[in-house]
Amino acid sequence: MARFLLRRLLQGIFVLFAVTIIVFLIFFVGPGPEYVAQRLAGRQATPQIVAAVRHRLQLDKPVIVQYGHFLRGLLHGDLGYSYYHGQPVTSVIKQAFPITLSLAIGASILWLTIGVLSGILSAVKRGKFVDRLVTILALFFYSMPVFVLGLLLLYFFYYRPALHGVHIFPGQGYVPLTENPTKWFESLVLPWISLALISAATYTRLTRGSMLDVMGEDYIRTARAKGLSERRVIYRHSLRSALTPVVSQFGIDVGTLLGGAVLTETVFGLPGLGWTAVQSIQNSDLPVIIGIVLIGAAAVVVANILVDIVYAVLDPRVRLH
Repeated sequence: MARFLLRRLLQGIFVLFAVTIIVFLIFFVGPGPEYVAQRLAGRQATPQIVAAVRHRLQLDKPVIVQYGHFLRGLLHGDLGYSYYHGQPVTSVIKQAFPITLSLAIGASILWLTIGVLSGILSAVKRGKFVDRLVTILALFFYSMPVFVLGLLLLYFFYYRPALHGVHIFPGQGYVPLTENPTKWFESLVLPWISLALISAATYTRLTRGSMLDVMGEDYIRTARAKGLSERRVIYRHSLRSALTPVVSQFGIDVGTLLGGAVLTETVFGLPGLGWTAVQSIQNSDLPVIIGIVLIGAAAVVVANILVDIVYAVLDPRVRLH
């Protein structure tokens, strides 16, 4: 286990190192030092400020020196300075990340629960009415864009009740958990449901397909022949092995979501990483864009490492070497 963790950790570090090179080439080398300095300084920057930014970031030196300065800053937790916000990029991300984290945790719990349970039900009731109903609902939500479902939820649970003076959920905005837990929950319920229903469709299909494959294995027939209860066969033997593709998809989805749920945060007015990324693109706030890209890459790498570890816990056929 220790050797496996060390190897996966080194692989993750290598991937992140490669990402920093790609990001540096795209955002710094490709456009040229003059353009980069102008974008980093902001639209309203004077020539003196642009020159100062270029000198401070060593954009007037060879490319290898520029990358070394860029990488050294990342290793010290310095993602740059946003002249648009007037504060370090780390401060901007610290304000946005808890919102995206809250959205990701709540939505992932919902979609995993709904998707796995409905997938099990569909597999156990294969060919029956329940199976067809679950499949139809899964395809329906799988085909629906997240912003469409988000707008429908706002219409039926915010706009229509508000016309009659009933305010169940807020239309937009976010209340920090430390400020008011109840308001925090209310501000995230609709975004959670919006993400969960669409994402759960994928997990329903994955769980159903994987369960049907596993339930045809010899060891499942042997378990039934030994007289084990059907519930024990399903949940103890079938589900445990069938969850490996689900865990893989879950790691990718959560890692990607932590990089910013752009559409969901925009529809519901949540100033998380996705919303911040959109605003930064519109305002040409290059440092924040770079910071969010790197945070998203790190989240995906960490999620995949955790997925590989969970594999061995769920499926005894998987061994860590």
